[in-house]
Amino acid sequence: MKAAVYTLGCKVNQYESQEMISSLKEAGYIVTDHKDKADIYIINSCTVTAESSRKTRQAVRRFRNENPESIIVLTGCFPQAFPEEAEALTEADIVFGNKTNQMLISKISEFIKNRQRISAVEKHERNDSYKGREIDSFDAHTRAFIKIQDGCNRYCSYCIIPKARGFSRSRPLDDIKIELKKLAEAGYKEVVFVGINLSSYGLDNGTSICDALELAEKTEGIERFRLGSLEPDHITDSVIKRLASMSKFCPQFHLSLQSGSNTILKRMNRHYTAEEYLELCKKLTATFDDISLTTDIIVGFPGETEENFNETLDFAKECGFMKVHVFPFSPREGTPAYNYQDKILNSVKNHRCSVLQKSCDETRESFLKAYIGKTVEVLFETPKNGIQQGYTKNYTPVAVFCDKDISGQILPVEITELYEDGVSGILK
Repeated sequence: MKAAVYTLGCKVNQYESQEMISSLKEAGYIVTDHKDKADIYIINSCTVTAESSRKTRQAVRRFRNENPESIIVLTGCFPQAFPEEAEALTEADIVFGNKTNQMLISKISEFIKNRQRISAVEKHERNDSYKGREIDSFDAHTRAFIKIQDGCNRYCSYCIIPKARGFSRSRPLDDIKIELKKLAEAGYKEVVFVGINLSSYGLDNGTSICDALELAEKTEGIERFRLGSLEPDHITDSVIKRLASMSKFCPQFHLSLQSGSNTILKRMNRHYTAEEYLELCKKLTATFDDISLTTDIIVGFPGETEENFNETLDFAKECGFMKVHVFPFSPREGTPAYNYQDKILNSVKNHRCSVLQKSCDETRESFLKAYIGKTVEVLFETPKNGIQQGYTKNYTPVAVFCDKDISGQILPVEITELYEDGVSGILK
């Protein structure tokens, strides 16, 4: 039988889809692209925003309408956070949450045997342990993601993730070591460590995120490793010192900001002040050569005044981010902020987003221009239309015009000019 996996959402979801693909292949299924005809379609859902949930419902209905005889499986964050809504999607034959992704094969077998709809979402519990399996490849990716943490204990006032992912839990170091070795043997030169609250790794078992990263530092064949999104208050002086000692570490820090206004940060139930965040940025910039800082900023949070917004605008300029993901606040049912009364008009949110994004884009352009004339090491990805694109250690996108396929190779490039959302150059 042929099976296809359709993924919505974050890097953790992408990793978990790869886990399911590995399980399907081991069970004898032929895994195909979701655009192709398949006997089974698995939708790995996202629910971080109301729009994500809408896309999930839309995907379930579309796969059912286009494939009336196929088995439709819904899993991921949407059914985990909203099991009743997921159960109401009768277009799905099998419904379960991300807690029990490892039961995919048994659920499919049960449905094939009985032909009765399955809806079985298990709630996350405080004493849950990390669950998952090793993978040895990451389909269609030059760099491999490696999930080492799940869940979140932060309870930001706008975020549904703790409900969708449960409490923070860390993957055992021995499991991480095994997977790193498998990925290196498969030819991956770079790995990206990901998690729901990645920087909280080890807080539940007495270890540290640096313990996990040092495994990559010691793994023969892995030449570079980088981190996913981080909570700034977890990046202590001790963590910075240990990271600085690792030669393979890529100095790109995605530090979740969300607002540059202390008033709004407090309403969001974030665990740091703007001053503490800026001090961290200064420490990192002073410690790492050729560093890049990236972040996310929510605009138009309930109660955000023009003064609060201008604080964020000025703060983003001062931090000098290489890239900023700017997005308007979207009220999420099931969170405290959903019921906040002092909401901001959509027109105001959209205007502020435009102003902030323009300012951040100007900062990014200045960052990129500084690379013209420099030679940098680039890990290249899949070629397209005679253009080879890849990334430096600090995740600057670089393009070269080249006839041969150099994907998966780390090569020196002399930067000559700006190109689209990055820079371009010539192979040395």
